[in-house]
Amino acid sequence: MDPKIFWLIAFVGIYWAYCLFWGIKGALTAKTSTDYFLAGRSISIIVFVLAATATSFSGWTFVGHPGKIFNDGLPYAFASFYALTIPFTGVLFLRRQWALGKAYNYITPGEMYSDYYGGDAIRLLTVLVAFLFSVPYLGVQLRASGDLFYVLTDGLVSANFGMFALSTIVVIYVASGGLRSVAYVDCAQCILLALGIVILGGIAIHYSGGWTGLMNGLGYMVKQDISSGNNLTPAGYSRSVAIPGSIQFVSAGSKAVGGTWTGMMCMTYMFALMGIQSSPAFSMWAFANKTSRAFRWQQVVASSVVIGIILFTFTIFQGVGGHILLENGIFSSVNDKNLVPQLINLLSDSMPWLVGLLAVCALAAMQSTGAAYMSTFSAMVTRDIYTKYISPTASDRLQKLSGRIFVFIVAGMALIVAANSTQAIVMLGGLAVAYGFQMYPALIGICYYKGFTRQGVVTGLVVGLIAVTLTDKTSAWFGVPWGAYPLTIHSAGWGILFNLTTTILVSRFTRDDEHTIRTKEKRHQFLQAVSAMNSERKKKLTLAWILTLIWFLVGFGPFASIGNSLFSDPNNPALWVPFQMPSLWVWQLVFLAYGIFVMWFLAFHMGLSEPIDLQRIEDAKSDIK
Repeated sequence: MDPKIFWLIAFVGIYWAYCLFWGIKGALTAKTSTDYFLAGRSISIIVFVLAATATSFSGWTFVGHPGKIFNDGLPYAFASFYALTIPFTGVLFLRRQWALGKAYNYITPGEMYSDYYGGDAIRLLTVLVAFLFSVPYLGVQLRASGDLFYVLTDGLVSANFGMFALSTIVVIYVASGGLRSVAYVDCAQCILLALGIVILGGIAIHYSGGWTGLMNGLGYMVKQDISSGNNLTPAGYSRSVAIPGSIQFVSAGSKAVGGTWTGMMCMTYMFALMGIQSSPAFSMWAFANKTSRAFRWQQVVASSVVIGIILFTFTIFQGVGGHILLENGIFSSVNDKNLVPQLINLLSDSMPWLVGLLAVCALAAMQSTGAAYMSTFSAMVTRDIYTKYISPTASDRLQKLSGRIFVFIVAGMALIVAANSTQAIVMLGGLAVAYGFQMYPALIGICYYKGFTRQGVVTGLVVGLIAVTLTDKTSAWFGVPWGAYPLTIHSAGWGILFNLTTTILVSRFTRDDEHTIRTKEKRHQFLQAVSAMNSERKKKLTLAWILTLIWFLVGFGPFASIGNSLFSDPNNPALWVPFQMPSLWVWQLVFLAYGIFVMWFLAFHMGLSEPIDLQRIEDAKSDIK
């Protein structure tokens, strides 16, 4: 047997055995529906830190992200800021959702939204958003895993077989053990994801001739662009090392001069990825925690610092290195989809065991997010539809059975679409995070602002979902004249613009019933009692807003184009400083450091993720009748 195939089978087998172990252990532990759907609200600090990080950064981070840097250069590397903007959403909402879940025993976000806003429309819309998020997102991961199997086994294992094999393992442990199994498997997946990205970045540097070879290779790419007059931004800079301005008054397709990754595109793309932690699934992650002490460590340390540094270095090494390896003849051909598998295959002869390990790292990355969404979506369908409308008196046993059935159903739907409509699933997968971001107004209403009415939030959410659909790549299905990402603004940006505007306007002209008004008042009294800022922190709110807006607008938004040439001339590699790095890469690293500071300032200094004592929750709940 080929040594590479042997080690591939060995490592994948060990990894899948680990997954099945936790599936069995979770099944034995899950005595009640709360045990099954929320891990008994007992997820520990370290488990949440690792599991939530794994759930936030999927197979796209491992495979797709370096591929896009390979295609689009450093302008797309701004997307690496999602290591900070994803948990930024958590800083705003997770602690407060956790407190509400503890106090009022919410299991699903639909229960929370319905309790607060009143009525069932918001509950059903939340399930719909979870569906729109889960099925396409899972389908993308499964499709990618199948393709990975095919490449790494040199065609021995077909893409469809690899896809079905992975889905079978995921379904077994998710259906068996629920969220507890998902959480503990995610712990290993987080470590494997980070380790794999670092190793692959090291491989790219090694085969590029070290740091000097990597930077010389990047400089050569820039010189080629300048001499040929191709691949240039409107300012005449190489697209490999410069973003094409703040905004373009075109769709972000072929009409976008110098590339689509303008400052507005980068910033609004961050909006989309912020939708990961505002999605209904992450509300359930909040409810499942034993304590709120884990939140700030996940948000600032695990995600912002660790993953942030990894993305701004090692994924860029991979993307840039791909061009150099192609130029040097190490790769005969390479594209954004097969860059990572090809980097792995470089070790087939020298270190076949590492090929097996890296394959597991890639599978873990792809599996981590999909498993969580399978588990949480099945819980929402069970609690928000089955027990709400069909069987209100369903026992814990029946609820667990229903949850397991829906795990199979959602996996089956994702597989069918992924196997038969590859282009459609890719398009829908891109929509998933933008849909998740449309939950922002509803969360703002619950956590901070009681002025949004039920009619306003429901109407705004519907309008937002429609706006996202009509401004993403799916716009082609409807024949709209503006195309995808008009004005080089991501669909998430258009969605939230129409969503929030509609929510505000409709709320201005509607009024909740008296029962809903009283409920909202009590929930805000409760949150004020357990999570209000002290006077010293309130004095710094303006500063917090300024720091955050600078980060969004200047770091990776409309003013980020300043970074093209601030530190050195992007078209003259001989003058790149420091460390032979182009100006834009230095800019990104500077604002990575600034962003980490902002996240620390908000989560720790301003106390937005400060732990809440359980006794404080009990006291506040008893005081508010």
